[in-house]
Amino acid sequence: VQLQAFGGGSVQPGGSLRLSCAVSGRLFSNNVMGWYRQAPGKDRELVAEMITGGRTNYAESVKGRFTISRDNAKNTVYLQMNSLKPEDTAVYYCKFSQRGMDHWGKGTLVTVSS
Repeated sequence: VQLQAFGGGSVQPGGSLRLSCAVSGRLFSNNVMGWYRQAPGKDRELVAEMITGGRTNYAESVKGRFTISRDNAKNTVYLQMNSLKPEDTAVYYCKFSQRGMDHWGKGTLVTVSS
């Protein structure tokens, strides 16, 4: 299983970015696709995840600002990030989980600064 993420960059506070992550390889129908982030000096944390059936789980800090979605036909997960704050600055990683195994993509840097 391979994951390729796109969409990081620099944005001013209050701005928006959209991350995408395409998953390829041997995939099974029941899985979880999600996004994590790691800020400098901090542990990696869950941002948002979505299971195949559509149930979602968000970190409290991003609720109402970020939206996760997925296109099962394209095996792609998206993270729409609005109203970005400086504390959202981090390396964002996509994660794909199936049959008890986790697969990670390379991180993409998101910088929120004026």
